[in-house]
Amino acid sequence: MSAPELPFFVYGTLRPGEVNHDLLLRGRTLREEPARLAGAVLYRGPGYPYAVEEPGGTVAGELVTPRPEAYARLLAELDRLEEYVPGDPRNLYERVEREVRVRGADRLTVSTVRAWVYVAAPGVADRLRARGELIESGDWLVRP
Repeated sequence: MSAPELPFFVYGTLRPGEVNHDLLLRGRTLREEPARLAGAVLYRGPGYPYAVEEPGGTVAGELVTPRPEAYARLLAELDRLEEYVPGDPRNLYERVEREVRVRGADRLTVSTVRAWVYVAAPGVADRLRARGELIESGDWLVRP
């Protein structure tokens, strides 16, 4: 069964201005909109962050809608970047469907959109909760 063609919620090195955005996303998207993922917190990894699912937290990022003709290849490239293989117990990240909130152009309305999110795999999440460095702001771009 193939994965649904959902937009991606990105919160680290895939955000505009970050190194992997330029390498993988530039020129391959229809839209990139500020968004928030509720029910997760952000931990510092070695050069990149991990979103860890946690009630009460919020992670800032962008909702990225790929161009339809680029979707399949981009999905494969993002899975490779995140070293995600469906069902592999050695994954550092899991690609999951989650709802993210996007503020409308009027800055008043908020909509909810289903998106792919790469979150810390269960074993990684446990280690981060035990001894990881939490990014209090929930925003990789404003980390200290």
